Parts: sequence; structure tokens; C-alpha cells
Amino acid sequence: MSFVRRAATVLAATTALTTALTAALALPALAHVTVQPGTAEQGGFTKVAFRVPNERDNASTTKVEVSFPTDHPLAFVSVKPVPGWKVKVTEGKLPAPVKTEYGDLEEAVTKVVWEGGKINPGEFQEFEVSMGQLPKDVDSLMFPTKQTYSGGEVVDWSEAPKPDGTEPEHPAPLLKLVPAAEEGAATPTATPTATAPAAASAAATPSVAPVAAAASSSDGTARLLGGAGLAAGVIGVVIGLLGLRRRPSA
Repeated sequence: MSFVRRAATVLAATTALTTALTAALALPALAHVTVQPGTAEQGGFTKVAFRVPNERDNASTTKVEVSFPTDHPLAFVSVKPVPGWKVKVTEGKLPAPVKTEYGDLEEAVTKVVWEGGKINPGEFQEFEVSMGQLPKDVDSLMFPTKQTYSGGEVVDWSEAPKPDGTEPEHPAPLLKLVPAAEEGAATPTATPTATAPAAASAAATPSVAPVAAAASSSDGTARLLGGAGLAAGVIGVVIGLLGLRRRPSA
């Protein structure tokens, strides 16, 4: 086999391997149920979307059940209608009353369920929620979510981040909370929070439930390590080709 043919064969194999590895690195991040945007200001009101991708190629997502925190309950929760989907907002009694600016909160939204619609293979759907007032004494809120498929399978996205920073297999959607910007300072554009008057207006509408209810660092690390590995592989191929080219012919 000539040098040119050998080089072409090696390069083709390397390209196929690189493509496969790149896809393997990207797919896990796309399969998670997440909160968009992933951050909001402590003590404020915000609008978020629970982004639910369908990760099965032989079934559709037919039900999404999001649990709201009861240790740091939200006094105001309202949902945006999604065409083709029915939504049910469930309120429940809290384990213990929680003091808020609006008084002691004894009941709050504990669960929101969307069903009746369909997320087909290769598609995703966003379910928008307006909520507040966000707590000031924690740096994140978890929203465990159950995703039901047309075949009966239920995927439970409820695992908390691991202490070592790595991502669990089924991470719960996580909303990170950051300190509120000082008065007069520019508000970060990546955190589109709603103002208190807007939230109060939302609370006055029938869809509100007034009850006075991750891209992660591990993903970045994994992609960095994967990129380094790919780079090392390409360098190895180049060195091998140069070696073949310099070998004296028989």
C-alpha cells in the first residue's frame, strides 16, 4: 500500500473516531431536563422555563411533573399556557410555617403537572413559570422532575449535585440564586428577572396560585478533557504519518 493510501486510511479512521467522541461528549448535556435561564436574583421574582428534551427515539414524552421546594416555598406561582397541554397546579400544606415578607406561609405550590400533549423524538418543549419571592438565604433551588413516555417509562430527574462537583446520572433541574444587584447597578442581561409589581399583577390573575410555591461545571470539565484527548489523538496521527513518510523504502 502506498504512503498516500495509508495516510488516507489513517485519516479517515481518525475522523470517524473524532466525530463519535464529539457526539458522545455533547449528547449527555442535551438530554437533561433543565431550568432556563439557570440563574436568578435572590429575593426577587423571575420567569423560568423548564426545558424538556425527548431522549428516546421510539417514544414520545406525554407528561411532565415538576415538584417545587417545600423547605424554601414560593408564595406566588403562575404558569403560561402551552398549546395542546393541560396543566394542573397543586397546593399543599407545608411541613412547618415559613416566615416571609407577606406573613407566615403555611401552604404553597408543591407540584405542577403538564400532560395531554406530546414531545416527539428529536424535539423539546419549554414550560414557562413565573414565581417568587425567591429566598435570600440559599444559593440554589432544586425542582425534581418526572418525565413520562408514551411507552410507560418514567425518568426521575431528582438527583442532587455530587459533593465532588461531578454530575449525577439524573440531575434535578437546578436554579442558581445570586445576590441581587445593588441599586443603580446594571442588571445582568443573562438573568431576566421580573419586577415585584409585575409579579404582584400576575398574582391577581386567575392562573396564579397565590398562597401568602444545570450547564454545570462538570459538563465544562468533561468537554475540556474530551477536547484534550482529541487533540492528543490528532497529534499522534500526524507524528505517525511523518514517521511513515521518513522510513526508507525496501
